[in-house]
Amino acid sequence: MKKQKYHIVGVMSGTSLDGIDLAEIVFDYSNGKWNFNILSAETVPYSSFWKNELREAINYSKEKLERLDFKYSEKLSEEILKFIKKHNILEIDAVCSHGHTILHQPEKGFTYQIGNLPRISKTIGHTVVCDFRVQDVELGGQGAPLVPIGDKLLFSEYDYCLNLGGFANCSFEKDGQRIAFDICPANIVLNKYAEKLGKDFDEDGKLAASGNLDEGLLEKLNALSFYDEKPPKSLGLEWVKKYIFSLLEASEISSENILRTFTEHIAIQLAKQLAGNASVLITGGGAYNSFLIERLKKLALVEVVIPSPDIVEYKEALIFGLLGVLKLRGEVNCLASVTGALKNHSSGKIFYP
Repeated sequence: MKKQKYHIVGVMSGTSLDGIDLAEIVFDYSNGKWNFNILSAETVPYSSFWKNELREAINYSKEKLERLDFKYSEKLSEEILKFIKKHNILEIDAVCSHGHTILHQPEKGFTYQIGNLPRISKTIGHTVVCDFRVQDVELGGQGAPLVPIGDKLLFSEYDYCLNLGGFANCSFEKDGQRIAFDICPANIVLNKYAEKLGKDFDEDGKLAASGNLDEGLLEKLNALSFYDEKPPKSLGLEWVKKYIFSLLEASEISSENILRTFTEHIAIQLAKQLAGNASVLITGGGAYNSFLIERLKKLALVEVVIPSPDIVEYKEALIFGLLGVLKLRGEVNCLASVTGALKNHSSGKIFYP
């Protein structure tokens, strides 16, 4: 008989490189519905060393990437153990971890997240559920986004669930199926140009608001062919480097003007996906970018809902915790309607200490 309650630590590292998100969560299943309670959560910021390593890893040789995977697995183990000790967390059913995406080329049948090695389970002494994307790509899917199963099971009262992290992605119900896809890059670009101005990120979008819109650059960004493709579709750093950063650098305009123009680009691409008079739950770091949210409200006639900070900041750690629970139960945690895989399936690997 399957358990009805699970005590989980969810772990997430996103492409925006904010840090490692850790959340202690209790899930319970009653009356055919999943409920959750986030008991404690925190983000461990990346040092400049780790930011540089994770940014540059896309260019590493296979051997150097394997060494980084080992080092990063050690780093994750250390931070998970610190979190467990700090919050005096006892009787954990599993640690459910996304790892960190380095390479994502589903069109070539390939995706690679570091920090999913079996040694993490041995080091921390707990069951670990991880490596959720590879199986989906092997089944012909995009391997992303994976969060929509959590949107469906935990946040079904909203018309759209919109996450503004390294990439902006959304999920929604259409004709009885969950549909989801990456919309455009977001903080992976904004943070880079905020850093050029000496900031970790563009707080409240103030830097963007101080810049001037470059109509020519905006037109080129909006004309990129990805935006005309039909879902399922997903984005990776490789695409951003090839198509976005090359355009931005070639523009030779100030970082403030790039931030202003790219923020407008994000708002335009988001608005294109949202039907009028809909409720939109917004999470991820971009939910705090008040200038971006203001521009979105101007372009899309939607009801914007920004939830409590623990959900804004830790929704992905929360949902990867749920993906791990579903894997432990042998239940579907990856939707073919979202990723384009051959079938719904229960993705991920389980490692025991």
